[in-house]
Amino acid sequence: MTDRPRSPRTVDAWVAGCGWLFAALALVALPLLDTGDDGVVLVLQGSIGWWLVLVTVTAQALVLCRARSAPRPALLTVAAIPALLAVAGPGAVYGLTGIATILAVFLVTLALPLPDLRTLLPVVAGSVVLGETINAVRSTPTEIPAALGAAVLQAVGVVGLPFVIALAVAARREARTAHRGEEQALVRERDALVQAAVADERTAMARELHDIAAHHMSGIAIMSAAIARQIDTDPEAAKRSVQQVREQSTAVLDDLRRLVGLLRSDDGEATRSVETLSALRELVASRREAGLTVELRLPEQAGPHGPRLTDDVGPLAQLVAYRMVQEALANAVMHAPGAACIVEIANSGDRAILVRVVNGPPEQPVDRERSTSGFGLLGMRERAALVGADLAYGSTVDGGWEVRLTLPTETGRPPRTTTDHQPGDPA
Repeated sequence: MTDRPRSPRTVDAWVAGCGWLFAALALVALPLLDTGDDGVVLVLQGSIGWWLVLVTVTAQALVLCRARSAPRPALLTVAAIPALLAVAGPGAVYGLTGIATILAVFLVTLALPLPDLRTLLPVVAGSVVLGETINAVRSTPTEIPAALGAAVLQAVGVVGLPFVIALAVAARREARTAHRGEEQALVRERDALVQAAVADERTAMARELHDIAAHHMSGIAIMSAAIARQIDTDPEAAKRSVQQVREQSTAVLDDLRRLVGLLRSDDGEATRSVETLSALRELVASRREAGLTVELRLPEQAGPHGPRLTDDVGPLAQLVAYRMVQEALANAVMHAPGAACIVEIANSGDRAILVRVVNGPPEQPVDRERSTSGFGLLGMRERAALVGADLAYGSTVDGGWEVRLTLPTETGRPPRTTTDHQPGDPA
């Protein structure tokens, strides 16, 4: 638990009290230290001059309590009060009035900006010079030029010295404040980076979970509908569909275990292999087994292990394409049940690969309660942006849906930005 910082008025009161105490003790002690030097005039303790000095330093202390709450009038008053005392010529003890002036200059310099002090401090210095000169002339047989020179030196010490010290203190305070501000800014920046990293991780997790669920659950939904139709007419086919549902469910669990293992892994390495365009054959085959009508169109030069057209496509870009096809087929099952689908990979020219998924209009009633929130399309856009691909999607003329992903090859043109224009619109 930290103490509350004292208010400026309380601090000023403590400073004024300490200054008054020092001046009062000196006023009591100086007459007792009289050495008999004719050049030094000390008032007798208890005399009228002695009491006038005590009253003056007391009045200065009272005004000094308002040094930062009313800086201008307080400083001018503290510096002007001793000029009235100088008429009485108290001698050497007159210098005790400079204690309050020194403290006032220090406190006011901390409170006011420098432009305000440019006119205020010369006036204070003039008051000090005036009082010192009058006191010297009244108390000793000193010529005015000599008294004036000594008064100027006194003003430099009373006004200039605390002013310089206050500037140093203010500069150190500003440096400390700036350093603290920098530390706070760094903390805020670090927190923002952490939050951004967490948000990126959550987005990646959401995409991965969505892909796993959409891919497998859509297949389970198709096979469950087939089971409902086959259970009475073709029990053997229904049993095979049940087995496929079991396999799909097991695959979901395996993928979820791999994802959880990746999240818990210290080295961040996944145990699951990265899907490529070559794996689209297996993906289409699994969709066909689930009851979806899918046609896979590959380039004429495609080999048994996948299209050689993808040799210049990086692994991350191929994963993006695979996920796009997976999501597009899952959306076709959800929003266009019974529709035939086409998955096509082609050379779009300009050193780019075109991955295209088209489905026809729904041939069965669409379950509106199973409508999704559109996170699949959002995931497609995010992935396309990661690899500089061009994503386009929209309705076809016959009422179906088309998704196109143009992947630039590693030796091709500079990456393009993701767009949401319709497939039929000019790019």
